[in-house]
Amino acid sequence: MIADAPPYPERTFDRCGDYSLIGPCGERAAEQGLVAAEWYHTDVPRARMKELMRRRNGPAIRDTVIWFALLAGLALGGYWFWGGWLCVPFFLGYAVLYGSASDSRWHESGHGTAFRTAWLNDALYQVASFMNAKEPTYWRWSHARHHTDTIIVGRDREIAAMRPPNVRRLLLNIFGLADAVSTARSVARHATGRLTAEEQTFIPGSERGRVRREARAWVVIYLAVVAAAIVLRSWLPIVYLFLPLVGGHWLALLFGVSQHAGLAENVLDHRLNSRTIRMNPAFRFVYWNMNYHVEHHMFPMVPYHALPRLHAELRHDMPPPCPSLLAAYREILPALRRQLHDPSYHIRRELPVSAKPFRPELHPALFEA
Repeated sequence: MIADAPPYPERTFDRCGDYSLIGPCGERAAEQGLVAAEWYHTDVPRARMKELMRRRNGPAIRDTVIWFALLAGLALGGYWFWGGWLCVPFFLGYAVLYGSASDSRWHESGHGTAFRTAWLNDALYQVASFMNAKEPTYWRWSHARHHTDTIIVGRDREIAAMRPPNVRRLLLNIFGLADAVSTARSVARHATGRLTAEEQTFIPGSERGRVRREARAWVVIYLAVVAAAIVLRSWLPIVYLFLPLVGGHWLALLFGVSQHAGLAENVLDHRLNSRTIRMNPAFRFVYWNMNYHVEHHMFPMVPYHALPRLHAELRHDMPPPCPSLLAAYREILPALRRQLHDPSYHIRRELPVSAKPFRPELHPALFEA
C-alpha cells in the first residue's frame, strides 16, 4: 500500500546512493548507527516463539523427496522425447524446478533451519548452492550480512533493485544472464585464490581457503560435464546442467525482486523494507514460504514450514500483505519507474492501528521527534 503520509518519521540526512561495500555510504551508515544495529521486533511470548522455532526433519525431507522426484520425472521425460518438440515442456518444467526451487532450498538450508539434523542442512546447502550457482561459503557470509544490515546502503550486497534501478541487469536476469556472467567471473577468481576488496569486507580470513576449494571443485564439475558432452557427442549433459541457469531462473527473479524492491532503505524496521505476499500453494512449494518475508527477516530462525503460523501470530503488528504476486508487481513497477528519475522515492508502508509504531528512539539522531 502506498500512503500519502508516512506512518513513521522521515529521515533527516541526505540519501547516499553509492551501493559499493567499500564506498562512503557504508562509513556513513556506521556513523549513523545503522550497522549491526538493533532492529524492531514484534513482541511474541517466549514459549510461543520457542514452539515456532522448533526444527523438524519431516517437512523438509518430504518436500525434498517430492522436489527431486519431480525433477527426475521431468528429466526422464525430456530424455525420452529428446529430438522432438515434445521434449520442450519437460525441459522447461525441469529448468524452473531446478533453477528456481533450488534458490529457496539454498536459502533455508543456509540458515540451518530446514532440517533438525545438521548434516542434512549442510548436504542440501551444498547441492542447492551448486544448482543455484551460488558459491556456498561466499554466499553464506554474504547472506549473513544481508540479515545483519538489511537494505542498508553500503553494507548489504544483496539489494536486488538499487536506486535508480539497473533495468538492463534486471532484464538480462530474466534469463539469468547477468548472474551467470558474474558467477563465472567470481568462480574463476576464487579458484585462483583471489578475493575483491568488497568480498574481503564480509568473508572472514579463516573461510577464504574454503571459498577457493569450493570454486576449484565447481570448475572440475563444469569441465567434466563439458567433456561428457564431447565424448557422448550429445548436448544432453549441457542441457541438464546449464539450461536451468538461463531458462529456469526467471521465477526465482520474480520472487527475489518482490522481497524488498521499492521499499525504504536505511530503516531498522523490517515492516518498512520487506514485503509479505500471499501466494498459491504451487508458488509456496517452489519458494518454501519465503513469501512471508517480513516475518522471515524479523525472526530468521523460524523454519520455513512454521512461517504461516508465525504470520498469524504477527499480523496485528504488520502492514497488510500483498494479496498476490501480481498485486505486488502492480506496486513495484510504478515505484521502480519513478525511481529512475527520483532515486529518493520509496513506497511508504502504512501500519495498521493495532501495530506498534516504528521506534525512532533506537537512533534518535536519524529521525525527527
